[in-house]
Amino acid sequence: MADSANDNDNLPRRVALLALLWLTGLYLRIPILVAPPLAPRIGDDLGLSQTAIGALTTVPVLMLAVGALPGSLAIARLGPRRTLILALVLVAAASAARGLAPPVAVLMAATAALGVGVAVMQPALPALLPLWCPRFVALASAVYMNGMLMGEFVGAGLTLPVIMPLTGESWRLTLLVWALPALAIAAALALPRSVRASGGERPRWQPDWHDANVWRLGLLLGASSMAFFGTNAYMGSILSARGALEALPMTLLLFNVSQVVASVTMLFVSGRLLARRGPLFANTLATVVGLVAFSLLEGWAALAGALVVGFATAVQLILLVSLPPYIGASAEAGRLSAGMFTLGYAMAFAVPLLGGLVADALSGAVWAMLPITVYVLASMALIPALRLEGSRA
Repeated sequence: MADSANDNDNLPRRVALLALLWLTGLYLRIPILVAPPLAPRIGDDLGLSQTAIGALTTVPVLMLAVGALPGSLAIARLGPRRTLILALVLVAAASAARGLAPPVAVLMAATAALGVGVAVMQPALPALLPLWCPRFVALASAVYMNGMLMGEFVGAGLTLPVIMPLTGESWRLTLLVWALPALAIAAALALPRSVRASGGERPRWQPDWHDANVWRLGLLLGASSMAFFGTNAYMGSILSARGALEALPMTLLLFNVSQVVASVTMLFVSGRLLARRGPLFANTLATVVGLVAFSLLEGWAALAGALVVGFATAVQLILLVSLPPYIGASAEAGRLSAGMFTLGYAMAFAVPLLGGLVADALSGAVWAMLPITVYVLASMALIPALRLEGSRA
């Protein structure tokens, strides 16, 4: 049965639920983003090509799209809580299994399984919120998204200076250390009073591909995701072409910090911005301006453009991911989220890849940002027709 309104009005319980959400959100990104700082050591140890090294990060991103629909099916069959627990266990096992390589096939198979686990977690969380936090969905969404964005920062920033010295500079043990907390979070989710199952009919799992709202939300999610991933991917090449490669570490750091700042800001204002077209327009326009500034300007102006992209895409991501549990019940939130993530991350993978092909054809790294910028600008046309009303409006 669902949690009662009185339970949700209990402050200690609410804090405990939000804390568990935040910890779960960490593992939407930590297992993926510990790979880039470890990649040079893994590559040297296993004799990997540059393509294989890149696949340690790009394969999980692709799996975010591929695994969303199986995640929706699992939610329909098992419920969001059990699905989330199993996905966390898969993430922990796959992340640790990467340390068993060689052979390289084990490394790549475990990397793909890790991506599937994270992909299954993504629709499970929005499906869980109407059951778990029915009276503060916007805040709960902002909390777990803050955890996700902090996971990006923690995974990329603490692996080399903090975890590696503790493991004797072993990349294998480092992967294991990062994996183990996911099991503790899964155990906390399994506690009898953490989340109760909902009753009623078994929900449908397939996204309604005839629903234009699924496509609009998915394509908008793709716009914010590709702007973030694309800027991250091509930042080094663009700065190198300008002779400013020495600025890359600080630019990357501030770019990712801007996402954390945005997620903290949303903890306080998400309820006022959710399900409104104005903020969606503003973030999309700010992203376009930031992409153009980073692509065409230099020095502090380019840095400012990157920070605008980081902040605006984080706010947009939180607003979009918060919509399924806000506009519908748990039974529909999972499959709507799955459709969004399938479309969004497919676009986030394909369009930056197209940008690389354009950059190669025109012999200039900056051209990689052109398809991304054009897509984000065109996505503004989707916002007026969005259906934002729902059972919680």
